Amino acid sequence: MSKDKKKFDFSLFGRVLSLARPYRLVFATAGILALVLAPLSVARPKLIQKMVDDYIFFNDIPGLTRIALWILGLLLIESVLRYVFIFSTSWLGQSVIRDLRVRVFTHLTSLRLKYFDRTAIGTATTRTINDIETINTVFSEGIMTIIADLISIVVVLAIMFDTSWKLTLICLTTMPFLMLATYIFKEKVKLSFQTVRTQIQRMNAFLQERISGMKVVQIFNAERNEMERFRTINREYTKANLDAILYYAVFFPVVDIIAAASLGLMVWWGAQDVIRAGGVTLGALVAFPIYLNMLFRPIRMLADKFNTLQMGLVAAERVFDVIDTDEQIEDQGELKKDKLEGKVEFDQVWFAYNDEDWIIKDLSFTIEPGQTMAIIGSTGSGKTTITNILNRFYEIQKGAIRIDGEPLPLYDLESLRQRIAIVLQDVFLFGGSVIENITLRNENISREQVIAAAKMIGAHPFIEKLPGGYDYQVMERGATLAMGQRQLISFVRALVFNPDILILDEATSSVDPETESVIQYAIETLIKKRTSIIIAHRLSTIRHADNILVLEKGKKVEFGPHDELLKNEEGRYRELYQMQFLEEVKS
Repeated sequence: MSKDKKKFDFSLFGRVLSLARPYRLVFATAGILALVLAPLSVARPKLIQKMVDDYIFFNDIPGLTRIALWILGLLLIESVLRYVFIFSTSWLGQSVIRDLRVRVFTHLTSLRLKYFDRTAIGTATTRTINDIETINTVFSEGIMTIIADLISIVVVLAIMFDTSWKLTLICLTTMPFLMLATYIFKEKVKLSFQTVRTQIQRMNAFLQERISGMKVVQIFNAERNEMERFRTINREYTKANLDAILYYAVFFPVVDIIAAASLGLMVWWGAQDVIRAGGVTLGALVAFPIYLNMLFRPIRMLADKFNTLQMGLVAAERVFDVIDTDEQIEDQGELKKDKLEGKVEFDQVWFAYNDEDWIIKDLSFTIEPGQTMAIIGSTGSGKTTITNILNRFYEIQKGAIRIDGEPLPLYDLESLRQRIAIVLQDVFLFGGSVIENITLRNENISREQVIAAAKMIGAHPFIEKLPGGYDYQVMERGATLAMGQRQLISFVRALVFNPDILILDEATSSVDPETESVIQYAIETLIKKRTSIIIAHRLSTIRHADNILVLEKGKKVEFGPHDELLKNEEGRYRELYQMQFLEEVKS
């Protein structure tokens, strides 16, 4: 719902209501309670009128007591029913957004990485938390309470006309002013709330990026500049909130003045009619101020509640935009294998992230089962992209990728990824224990399997030394661990799933020589058992690979074993190898 959209979007509203379909019984109960509460609340002032007209003037103490008990009973019943009404609408709203959060998160996990490449994490977080929370108000403070208030207004007006149509008309003379004030308030607050939602999203995105990149901010002494940017965003957010508060601060006193004017007119005219015995009874004059309060209160709140409903719909449209994002990886393959032989073929593959700038260009190669292929090339040559498209994080535009002779799209995606493991250079660890980070809470992986894999890698000694060992609580992104330790944990994570195809994306480039020697030994042991793809910065680590693929700007420029490539005196691999050898000698 764009900012310039003024009409109520009934199709969107219907879609939001459909979210409550699993809870239709609670929804219906709340609707019935809304119908029941309106006449119940109006009955009290009617009984007060009867108390004055029929019992007080006639000194009927027993009758007065009986009416008082009726009022007390009605008050208790109304209190219980109103509690049930408020609780049921709130429970309904919380249940709907609980289900919606799961739905949105499940959808997000199925999207292509391209969506996250162009969507700020703070924006996605706002959609999943703030906007979904706002949808709750459609049920807890929106539709049901609006229905209840509208029914209450109709019932109160009917009783008022039945009691004294003259007094009612006198009271309604101020109604045009109230309706005008309500309309202006509704439009102004709606715009201000939309601005507030935009500023919340902007602030969340800013804070998420700066907190995640705080190390960079501090390294380059950018704290002051970032603080100034935050102050600007914070001022705009505060201003948006203050604008909304200003409209409330003006509107409610105006409504109180209009209500007081209506009450004054009613008392002025009604008192004269009572004195002249013109048809208005003293009981009616006593009850009418209560009727007026019951009439003006929901009218005053309707504008606010309608805005609440509108804001819920604004948030709902943003959430539905995420749900409707048609960037899911097509998972129509039915081929499932408990074990892959490991033959990988790239056949004239073309790929671009933005469908225009080709990153991979007409790339073809074959890795036989159990072989190791290393990939080298300058930055931006497409090394990591190969691993991304092999795992179907992105879809290729031309050509074909086959595993064991079958095109990738024929494989069930979950089954395929279970047989491929990747160790990245930038290791991501979640908040939780070491063993949870290794198993990713997969209950099929036992503690014994984790320990066995850790011993194979050489990570067991350092894990055992951590406080709590495998139950040591890792901070977000593994902040309390050294880079080498994080790499070792990621190795154990990959190996414990026993993959048939292993991908190492510069997995040893950020570790110290001692840790690298441990990892290198594990790599040499492991790649004998499975098809492996190694992306390496240090060429000394890949000389034993069966074949080496040399990439340059997405194209294959050389392919073959280490010794064979070195024989080509004008080859790119020989050039890179000699340059790195000289650097190592100088250092």
